[in-house]
Amino acid sequence: MHYDSDWRNLVKHLISGQVPSNHEAHQHVPGPDGPSRRGVFSIAIICALPLEYDAVSLLFDESWDEQDGGYGRAAGDTNTYSFGRVGRHNVVLVLLPNMGSSVAAGSAASLRSSFPSLSLALLVGVCGGVPGTGADERLLGDVVISKIVYHDISKQYPASLVLRDTVEDALGRPKKEIRNLVTIFETEAGEEQLQTKAGSHLQELQARAVRLNRRTNYHYPGVDEDKLFAADYRHGHHEPQLCVICNEGPQGSCRTAAQASCTELGCDERRLVPRTRIEMRRRMAPEDQQRPRVIIGSISSGNIVMKSGEHRDQIAQERGVVAFEMEGAGVWDEVPCIVVKGICDYADSHKNKVWQPFAAAAAAAVTKAVLGRHACTD
Repeated sequence: MHYDSDWRNLVKHLISGQVPSNHEAHQHVPGPDGPSRRGVFSIAIICALPLEYDAVSLLFDESWDEQDGGYGRAAGDTNTYSFGRVGRHNVVLVLLPNMGSSVAAGSAASLRSSFPSLSLALLVGVCGGVPGTGADERLLGDVVISKIVYHDISKQYPASLVLRDTVEDALGRPKKEIRNLVTIFETEAGEEQLQTKAGSHLQELQARAVRLNRRTNYHYPGVDEDKLFAADYRHGHHEPQLCVICNEGPQGSCRTAAQASCTELGCDERRLVPRTRIEMRRRMAPEDQQRPRVIIGSISSGNIVMKSGEHRDQIAQERGVVAFEMEGAGVWDEVPCIVVKGICDYADSHKNKVWQPFAAAAAAAVTKAVLGRHACTD
């Protein structure tokens, strides 16, 4: 154990008036079983929301410190880190200060400077999903693993959408190691194993949250809470005499309506879209209902929140994306990255936060399962 010698050295520096360098002060681990320096961390998990960060932290097998005091950071790095073990991997966990691709890019660059040995970053959290049809139906709580991130949206208006002109705006291809890892999950055997492991990890997360008296409820909200309205049916005050903005305004719905639930506004459930997977899920046992379904596909990433069913379907048809989020493009070019995000809404105007905790938990569970298949590097 090196704690006594570390303490004596620090006291000696303070008495002499010589403050040790950042590297000297932080070269050792706060816990006895972790790695000895930050240079050996090869896996990073990045979250944009506290909700996402909390879900991931519940699946750490070991946590070694109180935030980042034990390892330090490179000069100019303002990120705050936590450290621990997930399966066989030593992992650094970072929470972005805000949402959006530009913030993510800056934080990812700082992450790279402090942890030069990173071989893989996982951007983990929630996203808006494209519902799909037929065999490609997607439900709330499904988890998307992204192979390619498109930075698609230039400007969004209620009646129109401005996209970048060509798919040349797609970001660079992922590294071969990442492509190989994701490819195995596209096989039937790999998909089944991943989903089974993720289901087990999800139950582990939910049980741990209860045991630790966490305020957030990560349990499955239920089939009846999974509602998809027709793409052209907007969320808002539906009686013309109640609100001119919602019925004639250019922004589609007023601020009050945007913050109200579909129940409060009386959104017409006759405009709900019937779906085969919903009916199949009703017949499942509760533990099977919540087991995450993993989807491998492309994600559209940009600084604009997608809140239009019509625009959502337009981009999905033109670019083949299955989900929308806001940080992937910023991280993608800075560190080798896999995006793992749970679908918490249908990227339309009927957004609400009911599904966010479960979607974040499902994404965290899939992330742990992914890392279980990722080989440790020498």
